[in-house]
Amino acid sequence: MEKVEVKPANGKLGIMVVGCGAVSTTFITGVLMARKGLSKPVGSLTQYDKIRVGRGENKKYLSYGEIAPIAQLQDIVFGTWDVYPQNAYQAAVYAEVLKAKDIEPVRDELEKIVPMKAAFDRNFAKRLDGDNVKDCATRWDMVEALRQDIRQFKAENNCDRIVVAWAASTEIYVPYNEAVHKNLADLEKAMKDDDRANIAPSMCYAYAAMMEGAPFTMGAPNTTVDIPAMWELAEKTRMPISGKDFKTGQTLVKSGFAPIIGTRCLGMNGWFSTNILGNRDGLVLDEPDNFRTKEVSKLSTLETILKADEQPDLYGDIYHKVRINYYPPRNDDKEGWDNIDIFGWMGYPMQIKINFLCRDSILAAPLLLDLCLLSDLAARAGRYGIQRFLSFYLKSPMHDFTQNEEPVNNLFQQYTMLKNAIREMGGYEADEEID
Repeated sequence: MEKVEVKPANGKLGIMVVGCGAVSTTFITGVLMARKGLSKPVGSLTQYDKIRVGRGENKKYLSYGEIAPIAQLQDIVFGTWDVYPQNAYQAAVYAEVLKAKDIEPVRDELEKIVPMKAAFDRNFAKRLDGDNVKDCATRWDMVEALRQDIRQFKAENNCDRIVVAWAASTEIYVPYNEAVHKNLADLEKAMKDDDRANIAPSMCYAYAAMMEGAPFTMGAPNTTVDIPAMWELAEKTRMPISGKDFKTGQTLVKSGFAPIIGTRCLGMNGWFSTNILGNRDGLVLDEPDNFRTKEVSKLSTLETILKADEQPDLYGDIYHKVRINYYPPRNDDKEGWDNIDIFGWMGYPMQIKINFLCRDSILAAPLLLDLCLLSDLAARAGRYGIQRFLSFYLKSPMHDFTQNEEPVNNLFQQYTMLKNAIREMGGYEADEEID
């Protein structure tokens, strides 16, 4: 097989994260602690997983970094934007995800990470009211200010490459508007015309990142890069994009458990999911317009795994409901309850109950690390546009809905896609079938 030319991971990799809240600070603190040898990056496939390459007597199991040149943790430099001015140390303490013993050893490094002013519009996250915000007359001014931030950060920190990732709150739902979102020229005109209804602040970050030669990954369910105009920009700039929404708790369970039902050819009548969550994400999602964005991303998982058109007897009439409830006492400790009504032989009903007491940011942090490292790898391998191989990490994987493409939500198929892409970028045969 012809070896893929992948540029080496030379120099420093700047990871610029939108949001300096619970997820970001947990991620940053964990990486800083891991590279001091004081903690372990548990949950990160790039740091732990091994993939088979070759067959028969040539078969061997290698880590991702042994297969393809992945940036080292030591080479990462962190930057953030946030509506609140607190540095990463203050934000990590405030988030109350990590204990003091896991923050204090890297306090000096965290204190130096001071968030840049955010490109923010309170109409897109009404529950947030921080004052560390850019004074931009138009959406295009936001883009220009963000591009300057990226250029300045890259120069000041002597970075060879930049990756931009969104780990901020969920914006209100922005429906696809063909007049603005289909063509890049129309999107740019809307930004210059300051179309605040159709251009979310997150779109300004994504546009600025790609124009500055940085891959962009969307960790919330925002519309952002999930529009043809952004795909056009990704083609034009030859940048990888991925999204959307980190697959952390309940949807991770759903994408792994629904295949059990499907593989056993058991039927399903309904799946009811509810969550209680008390962190800033929970606060923002307590606003109906913001919850709508999340609901769309969480609902899409089941129907692409258990397909009504292929098995009408089994999945022709599933009632699927998702709820998120803001409950401050839990803070970042999210609880997900799932009630699944299934049926078996001769239609006899059965039930499954799943109660996942998870920690939202603890599950999200390794996903953010992997998405950044693999987006950087993809860029150096010459991959651009939607990175479908990163679907494994995402609740609502991006796909070309204009061509009626269906996303892959089955966790095990997603894992095969991920492994095949890593193999390809390492010059090995992508030899697993996705059945």
